[in-house]
Amino acid sequence: MAEILTTLTRRSFLLSAGAAGLVASSGLATPFYARGYGRPEFIHGVQSGDVDTRSGMVWTRVDRPSRVALEYSTTESFSDPVRLADLTATPQTDCAVKCALDNLLPDQDIFYRFTATDLYDVNRVSEPVIGRFRTAPLRKRSIRFVWSGDTAGQGWGIDDVGMKTYSTMRLHEPDFFIHSGDTIYADNPIPDEISLRDGGVWKNRVVTHEKRDVARTLEEYRGQWKYNLLDEHVRDLNAVCPTFYQWDDHEVLNNWSASTDLRDDPRYPEKDVSVYAARAARAFHEMTPIRNVPTQPGRIFRKIAYGPLLDVFFVDLRSYRGPNQGEGDEGLFGWRQADWLKRELAASRAVWKVIACDMPIGLVVWDDYANRRGSDAIANGDNGPPTGRETEFADLLRFIRDNAIDNLVWLTADVHYTAAHHYDPSRAAFKDFLPFWEFVSGPLHSGTYGPKELDMTFGPDVRFIKASGGGVDSNLPPSAGLQFFGIVDINGQTRQMTVRLMDRQDQELWRVTLDPAAVA
Repeated sequence: MAEILTTLTRRSFLLSAGAAGLVASSGLATPFYARGYGRPEFIHGVQSGDVDTRSGMVWTRVDRPSRVALEYSTTESFSDPVRLADLTATPQTDCAVKCALDNLLPDQDIFYRFTATDLYDVNRVSEPVIGRFRTAPLRKRSIRFVWSGDTAGQGWGIDDVGMKTYSTMRLHEPDFFIHSGDTIYADNPIPDEISLRDGGVWKNRVVTHEKRDVARTLEEYRGQWKYNLLDEHVRDLNAVCPTFYQWDDHEVLNNWSASTDLRDDPRYPEKDVSVYAARAARAFHEMTPIRNVPTQPGRIFRKIAYGPLLDVFFVDLRSYRGPNQGEGDEGLFGWRQADWLKRELAASRAVWKVIACDMPIGLVVWDDYANRRGSDAIANGDNGPPTGRETEFADLLRFIRDNAIDNLVWLTADVHYTAAHHYDPSRAAFKDFLPFWEFVSGPLHSGTYGPKELDMTFGPDVRFIKASGGGVDSNLPPSAGLQFFGIVDINGQTRQMTVRLMDRQDQELWRVTLDPAAVA
């Protein structure tokens, strides 16, 4: 019997975790069978997400196949908890589990607790792991949330300081955190150390097997997520603050689209980028508390209604795009998503409508920087009337104007610096839209770059910017301090929205307070 147990647990874990021999220098990631078959462990903490007035998603991952008990309470002492049906952590999802907590009260603290029992030995029971979140309000109370993007890119991994920006955001006790994409860098290996320009050396204290090369297999894509969750700053924020996730390109590989050509890239044996995109999407949904859409499994675009003051619309500019190197109108939204966004914006009765977009509107992001060819984002760099992908956004902005949809703000990341952009038809080649703001922030823990050029099709004006100043090749490390996030406060009495741009040291760099166009 013992021999059968050893074979089953070892084989199941190796199949599921991709975590065997994860980190030579970190006991956190030592596989359970190397620790003497002890009790199950929740190495990667807990996460919550997609919280609204009545429900929230919760997630965890255990280090082996297990039966996972889940209970929640409105008190930290877990007096009179609600016990849900047990979950089963299996190799099919890399021993990750997630569950919706439904029928909750609005504006209520929810404490949740997972406990795991080894699937092959009922006497081995884990210590519990606990998280909390607060449901969205039905009354007009003040709301605070943070946003940023870009985690563990350009080889900058977990050093002796770790991903400090996550802890800085946690200090502000946000209701939730929007991760605006590039949640992982599946195409950026993490080396043991990196030589710095000043002669110093950046040392990655934690390096896992999956992070030593680009991700290709499903196990390697999962390993990108597990790497980030080894950081204590990330886990500490996750335990007390819901994260609302969206993705961009580095969850798969840089600037991926239907025109991505891998024929001359020896790192990728399979040359069809859609194969990697499918594996990456599966890992994304397994390793995050994103809510599943039963009618469209795998869908990332969605709306989260966060009470009477706020609706958040998450768009997905990766899954439905045409080729970056295409000819003519190669869209980003796809017709289904574009129709959904128009319909939901028109139906929204929230005071503020935030569009969480994984790419900026007016900044030029070339697919081929060396030759300034192909657009990976929206702007095409010609400063003229809308063409190509700009036509989709022109149509959306015209719809917003024609339907008098007011109090709309765009939040994004992607470009690895922070900025505030104001768009106005008086400055634009395209005139049929209402003025609006776009706020950019990031990276969370990646290289910092210089500013990108503006395209004047929609009339952006830079009201604030802080960047490396070194252009596209600067790549300053997190230790340089240029890691950024944003804070949004909506005042429950005045309905005003205040946006602050912050850095890793918690210094306020810039702020603006916006008055709502109409107060109900």
